[in-house]
Amino acid sequence: MSKQINVALIGNPNTGKTSVFNALTGLNQKVGNYPGITVEKKEGLCKLPRGVKAHIIDLPGTYSLNASSLDENVVIELLLNKNDKDYPDVAVIVTDVENLKRNLLLFTQIKDLKIPTILVINMADRMTRKGISLNIPVLEKLLNTKIALISTRKNQGITDLKELINNYKTISTEPCLDTSTIDVQYFENLRKVFPNQDLYKLWVVISQDANFGKIDRNELDIEAFKTKSKSELKRLQQKETIKRYQFINDVLKKGQTIDASKATGLRAKFDRVLTHKVWGYVIFFVILLTIFQAIYDWASVPMDFIDATFASLSSWVKTTLPPGQLTNLLAEGVIAGIGGIAIFIPQIAFLFLFISVLEESGYMSRVVFLMDRVMRRFGLSGKSVVPLISGTACAIPAIMATRNIENWKERLITILVTPFTTCSARLPVYLIIIALVIPEGRFLGLSYQALTLMLLYLLGFGMAVFAAYILDKILKTNHKTFFVIEMPSYKIPLLKNVGITVLEKTKSFIFEAGKIILAISIVLWILASYGPGKEFNNAEEIVSKEFTELNQVELDDKIAAYKLEHSFIGIIGKSIEPAIRPLGYDWKIGIGVVTSFAAREVFVGTLATIYSVGSASEDEDDTIKNRMAAEVYDNGEKVFTLASGISLLLFYAFAMQCMSTLAIVKRETNTWKWPLIQLFGMSSIAYVVALIAFQLLK
Repeated sequence: MSKQINVALIGNPNTGKTSVFNALTGLNQKVGNYPGITVEKKEGLCKLPRGVKAHIIDLPGTYSLNASSLDENVVIELLLNKNDKDYPDVAVIVTDVENLKRNLLLFTQIKDLKIPTILVINMADRMTRKGISLNIPVLEKLLNTKIALISTRKNQGITDLKELINNYKTISTEPCLDTSTIDVQYFENLRKVFPNQDLYKLWVVISQDANFGKIDRNELDIEAFKTKSKSELKRLQQKETIKRYQFINDVLKKGQTIDASKATGLRAKFDRVLTHKVWGYVIFFVILLTIFQAIYDWASVPMDFIDATFASLSSWVKTTLPPGQLTNLLAEGVIAGIGGIAIFIPQIAFLFLFISVLEESGYMSRVVFLMDRVMRRFGLSGKSVVPLISGTACAIPAIMATRNIENWKERLITILVTPFTTCSARLPVYLIIIALVIPEGRFLGLSYQALTLMLLYLLGFGMAVFAAYILDKILKTNHKTFFVIEMPSYKIPLLKNVGITVLEKTKSFIFEAGKIILAISIVLWILASYGPGKEFNNAEEIVSKEFTELNQVELDDKIAAYKLEHSFIGIIGKSIEPAIRPLGYDWKIGIGVVTSFAAREVFVGTLATIYSVGSASEDEDDTIKNRMAAEVYDNGEKVFTLASGISLLLFYAFAMQCMSTLAIVKRETNTWKWPLIQLFGMSSIAYVVALIAFQLLK
């Protein structure tokens, strides 16, 4: 049995920690949450020399062990708790060669916890261009550690890093400096009271104003020893930071030289344009337009192929397998349901591709900085920008990201408005409805469909900001936090990182949505294939008597439609139809709206199942889109018109249709009050807006 060691990957934000994690683990990684806490946990396996396996934990980015947010607390909790199953055998501190001085603060703190600590200096390929040279042997001696100089972009130094991790037992655990000199008397008293405890570990526990659930405070009796006030402890923390930087300055004077003439480059010039108070927004708007146009243009071929493939597969199953309920379940329930979500994989993959490229290049930080100017006018914290922008992928991690907003009311407002931003789950609904009701013409080279999608994204973001403004007036948030963001250097996106991100995010979307859609598709098929009473059981006889002039194919379609209308799902749909008819929806759309409260993307899978059951056709060209386009009322009017389509788009733009998001909001706010306000508030807004839109446009 091969040995496994725990490796904690730690570093400041924007040091390339994710690149190092990807270089070590490749696709052998998974994302979850820490037990009992909604902070993302990334871990993976790495094969080391001599058959050793390393369990790599990518910890949240932190600037120091002086935690100010919950995700930073995660780092400290793990490093202080030797009983944790993930407690590291070795800590790997990732630093950026251009910001070595600031990054080394965290390194010296973790080294003082007496954990074997390796220093990784990343982005070594930028040293020549930036005029930086390092004397690695001198730095290793002064910092009392081993250093891996790496470039994930050029895949250099990764083998050396693996070797260092494998030989972690040879790395000194001696601290970099003696922290006790910041208050000799205080630390001397600590040493007397707790002779068997590590002094610096004690200091970290005492100085953190956080709830360390995993640390047995009773064992240490820390509370009884808190003889200093919060302000005194804060001053001691500041003295500690100053002392560490004095040490770091002395080290870098001997081990690092920088050619000042090369240190500044194009970055300042780019920043002047990209964060300009006018041109910054114009450029961002153009980038967004380009992304949405590309999502439509590039994805159309694979989408048509997937749609036709599932239609053919459903037809093949019906004609090849023996007739019966199992064949119908496969063709009309399982295949139709999965096909309803699979068709959107290309567009969702492209969306994640563009978001990943913007993040990797360093541009997304500039967008966050730009949007901070707008946010403050509407009562939001500058820190709210990150959740709102990351909400375009999924509201759940976006709501988790509010944990770094210190003020409770600002954090609550951000949690409540984040679901308004258009997430990837809304994308399938938008795309199918836009394709049905928006014509294919172009304006200034941009398709009407891409412009409509862009407007829906802007509408969601605008509604989030407006709702925040109203909530700010109601909740009266008078305390405003400062927003500090580090501007990373511009980089050409690393293809490996982009590829892994797109693959992981798309895979997560498919399997998370797929499980729900498959389960609901099967339930819907059962409800649509069976019904009570004579109307359902005698459908063939009733329809045959009424429509004597039809040929067999047309008659079969009429029978299938009649059966569906009198099935269990038809009865449910008809009962809710009076409430949704003013919005322009028929009972089939109503079923889709109701089921999509499980998850928004279920809407398309629901309609795919319903229309498959309601049709006797085995035509391979009879795709879900074609069936929806052909749907008509009894009077011959089309169901999906511009009026009903816009109404549906607006309903989905504003409605709170995601049980998982509600569960996370409950967990973050620790009460059902706010998620229920969110559910009924957003749903009411959606209903009213959709009603007005349909009545004006019909």
